[in-house]
Amino acid sequence: MTARPSLNPIDLILKKRDGGNLTRTEIAGFVDGVTSGDIPDYQAAAFLMASYLNGMNGEEMVGLTHCMLHSGSVLDLSDIPGRKVDKHSTGGVGDKMSIILAPIVASCGVPVPMISGRGLGHTGGTLDKLESIPGFSTQMSIASYRQQLAEIGVVMIGQTDDIAPADKKLYALRDVTATVEFIPFIAASILSKKLAEGIDALVLDVKFGSGAFMQSETQARKLAQTLTDLGEQFGKRTVALLTDMNQPLGFAIGNWPEIAESIDCLHGKGPEDVMEVTLALSAEMIVAGGKASSLEEGLRMAEASISSGRAWAKFEELVARQGGQLESIQDPAVRTKGQAMQDIHAQQSGTISHIDARIVGRAAVSLGAGRVKKEDVVDPRAGIILSVSAGSEVQVGDVIAQLVASTSDRFEQAASLLSTAFEIGSEREIGTSRIKDRYSDGKWLNP
Repeated sequence: MTARPSLNPIDLILKKRDGGNLTRTEIAGFVDGVTSGDIPDYQAAAFLMASYLNGMNGEEMVGLTHCMLHSGSVLDLSDIPGRKVDKHSTGGVGDKMSIILAPIVASCGVPVPMISGRGLGHTGGTLDKLESIPGFSTQMSIASYRQQLAEIGVVMIGQTDDIAPADKKLYALRDVTATVEFIPFIAASILSKKLAEGIDALVLDVKFGSGAFMQSETQARKLAQTLTDLGEQFGKRTVALLTDMNQPLGFAIGNWPEIAESIDCLHGKGPEDVMEVTLALSAEMIVAGGKASSLEEGLRMAEASISSGRAWAKFEELVARQGGQLESIQDPAVRTKGQAMQDIHAQQSGTISHIDARIVGRAAVSLGAGRVKKEDVVDPRAGIILSVSAGSEVQVGDVIAQLVASTSDRFEQAASLLSTAFEIGSEREIGTSRIKDRYSDGKWLNP
């Protein structure tokens, strides 16, 4: 990186506090300071909040993305055959799609270089989920990353010191400063990581609703457009699906519980809503990777990879290659031996009209499945297993969910919170598609 003149972080904080717009040089100075450690966390946090409250214009967002991208190495994977395609989700309660679709897409011949993050707020992170597999390592040198992608077609790691190091620091701070939902930060964070991976195309899963960071559909649409247009501006084919996250995805929430459900999905036995979104995203990736000429063909290829066992075999190969114990994924019940469990019962009879995904996510975090502070240690086995979904009929005393964790220390608090997530009425909700729209080439499919 070219040396840039040092800037006083107080001046940058004051400028954003007072509603000013930063120049590219000022943004570069901030990013360099965060990366080097010259700007301490408390000043970076102040800058994040000032920007959140007063906004960033388009030029600032592009500048922030560019500077975060070039805060470390930008990989060139052109020597590895095939169009490299990744997927990114903006996060949601029970969102385990990356773990399922990476081996699906790779088994269809599309290289998948995936650099993921940890949990933010009430939603889980792919790295935390993968690391709940005993022995699985998400840390890898760039040389090993390249070698594994070339040899087996898929690699799933966390950010290294070489890949967008500024984002690695700011990502953790956003989680604990209530600045996660700010669109320019989200866009710069996602794109700086993804562009640095060496990808040729990117598929986005932009979620809205109580279980997502974007609560409103309007804001989620804005984020999808921002991300897609920004990705195209950096020369990468980018498409976004808009998905409903008002209720938890699937039945498992938590790191190991979601791995276990992902294993079911790779064996063709996953929850319908999880599979709907996973297969749609997989089809987009297969088309973007040039292995299918239409989404219909891509969907058929994804489904065939599961039914044939190729997707599962690729997942086993991925786990083994990154140090994970195959026994734990081949027999998931072994992982849950000795864990604490507590059933949650229905307090009235009727039909489950709604399950508040945000409350379920918060309850899982209170069990230890996520972080309140960035230093918190996650319990890999903690989580919630739902026994019902919207539309389920229940009687008083029926089990509607189960708490699981390494110990029962936090069960009382989590149970009290989780009990408020279920709305029971008299009308049965008719299931609808989780996928609400698609954005590409500057337009929505269903405007």
